[in-house]
Amino acid sequence: MKKRVGTKNRSGAKSILNLWQREVGDLAPKSFSNLARASEDLVLRLGITKKLKKHRGCVNALSFSTDGDILVSGSDDRMVIMWNWEDGLMKSSFHSAHFGNVFQARFMPYTDDRTMITCAADGEVRGHILMEDGSASTKMLAKHAGPAHKIAIEPGSPCNFYSCGEDGAVMHFDLRKKHVAKKLFVCRCLEDVTNNAPIVRLRAIAIDPRDPNVFAVAGSDEKVRIYDIRKYTPNSGCPTYHFSPPDGGSAEITGLAFSDANELLVSYFGDSIHLFLRDQLQDNYIVHQVYKGHTNMETVKGVSFLGPNCEYVASGSDCGRAFIWRKRDGVLLRAMEGDKSVVNCIEPHPFASMIATSGIESNIKIWTPNLTEPASPVNLDEVAEVGIVNWIAFDDSDTDDDIFWVADNYADDEFDTDMYSDDDDDDEDDDDDEDDGDDSFDDEDDESIYDDDADCNDDQQDNNNGSDNGGGNCDNDNPDDISRDDFRAA
Repeated sequence: MKKRVGTKNRSGAKSILNLWQREVGDLAPKSFSNLARASEDLVLRLGITKKLKKHRGCVNALSFSTDGDILVSGSDDRMVIMWNWEDGLMKSSFHSAHFGNVFQARFMPYTDDRTMITCAADGEVRGHILMEDGSASTKMLAKHAGPAHKIAIEPGSPCNFYSCGEDGAVMHFDLRKKHVAKKLFVCRCLEDVTNNAPIVRLRAIAIDPRDPNVFAVAGSDEKVRIYDIRKYTPNSGCPTYHFSPPDGGSAEITGLAFSDANELLVSYFGDSIHLFLRDQLQDNYIVHQVYKGHTNMETVKGVSFLGPNCEYVASGSDCGRAFIWRKRDGVLLRAMEGDKSVVNCIEPHPFASMIATSGIESNIKIWTPNLTEPASPVNLDEVAEVGIVNWIAFDDSDTDDDIFWVADNYADDEFDTDMYSDDDDDDEDDDDDEDDGDDSFDDEDDESIYDDDADCNDDQQDNNNGSDNGGGNCDNDNPDDISRDDFRAA
């Protein structure tokens, strides 16, 4: 009887062949690197190598700089921190000037990591210019009439990006223009074409990397809406086309992600993650794959591709685990314990074989292939037995308004900048550290560089009444605000 050659042995033989091809010049270094990074063995060996501890609240936002050297994080404490993730050390930090939880913080490309955009539960979209001394000058670029969950930066552009909010508005920003922000439209229920149609509370936006003119938005209904900015009509929120699950489900959507190969990931609230083929969306679209096993009911969780060619799919879960599936067949490869409550964010490094995760805990975990042996196959029954986490995100009697909003309790207290200094030495090996200090901050140091009373698009407050569905300009021309010239690419 012949002994069956296992997957592990076949994988090892293929790796040796790839190495030989690289050495003799048959395989380009970049191709070899991509093959190595896509290795399933590396995914199975991911383990926690560092815990980054400086925040004093849930960490809702993670992103890497373009070169991957800096990890950016944003938190309920309203701080933004830049990390040297390899050393596990904080490079610098600043107060975001938001009055609500920071939901996203990202560098603009080709700005030498000096221009950053943030959005938050207060609805504000802010631009930050980072100084050499680590401080930041801040300007409010626009304000949604509800929490602003996501921004989407045009690939390779140092000036252009979009935002979406629970007011249903989609805004386009061009940092070169006098009027930096323009409201494109308010997203409404497609079954009612009137201006009195219910607003769709948007929680996700993504740009197609193959065609930056195309972007998708989604939120409080089951539909993904695809827009082409070249075909966009002012005063109309009608998408170029739209689609929903073929089973007719009505779950809301919390996350979107485009791949580089005409694919779109959609994460449904209380349901699974679906992979749609982009070229099939308009007419005969089909669900190419479904990814199951995680729980998505408590917080707004994103979804992302992993690997140089998007070979894997990743998402957080209410059970406190980070899930990784094989994209092509939906097989669950990892369910890694990443938080005592909920994992909200999984951020892949742009080049290295590592990921960063965060959630309800105030730390950030860095995962690299450091395990001596590959992880065992995931037992979905064991994962399910973890049960419902003992964490309540909202009052069931008023879920529409409270599920994604945490009231600001910090405005009247003192902002302690010392707690973010490099002298603060946390024990990275202590998993049970508790923050027992005063999680309070004061915004008085920021009032000279931004105008919190400046309310862009005042007419947005009427959106919920269906009175405005059109485009508009946002700009803060307060002389104390930093000039728009500071946001221009060098």
